[in-house]
Amino acid sequence: MYKEYRREDIFNKHKEAGIKFDVMVTGVTGAGKSTTLNTLFQKEITKVGKGVDPETMDIETYSLNKIFRFWDTPGLGDGVQKDKEHSKKIIDLLYKDYNSKGKKYGFIDLVLVIIEGSNRDMGTTYKLLNDIIVPNFQKNRILIAVNQADVAMKGRYWDFKNNKPEQKLKNFLEEQVSSIQRRVKEATGVDIIKPIYYSAEYNYNMEKLLDLLIDNIPKEKRELVI
Repeated sequence: MYKEYRREDIFNKHKEAGIKFDVMVTGVTGAGKSTTLNTLFQKEITKVGKGVDPETMDIETYSLNKIFRFWDTPGLGDGVQKDKEHSKKIIDLLYKDYNSKGKKYGFIDLVLVIIEGSNRDMGTTYKLLNDIIVPNFQKNRILIAVNQADVAMKGRYWDFKNNKPEQKLKNFLEEQVSSIQRRVKEATGVDIIKPIYYSAEYNYNMEKLLDLLIDNIPKEKRELVI
């Protein structure tokens, strides 16, 4: 289903920019990066960790269709040494390049930072943004989404029958994403587009997640940040 979502829009942007679109998916361990990709692809393409135990230790790539590709990265928050190793892998990916007409461009066109609905480890998220993403990537290509909307209020006010939040939880989530937008600005100096919220586990608002990405597909190749 999602492979065909707004396919014409993606193709038109592909023709305009002349590139295949590459999205790096990152976040803290336990934010649900792998679950998000599995839901988008409607099958298990990557293993999901149990609880906060990490599963993705290396960078993997998955093509949703011929012109839209995702790069799954290891999460931060697994200890100082592991975070150092994972940070290097992420930075190396941000500088992965190709040549076109004598110019050097970055492979990654957008970065999607996934935050867990409970906001358990925002300190590590800010570190990821401040120390790794922002210094090595164009700020206007950074997007944030809040996963696990179903547990944002510790599982309360989630309509399990219809797999969607009740109005009280919706109100809370709207306030949460606005707060995250402000807090990211205060912590990193980056003005991000207002995040969307979703639940990969319950397949809720996945179209809005894709809308966030598709609406912000860049119109040109990404020149490397030196």
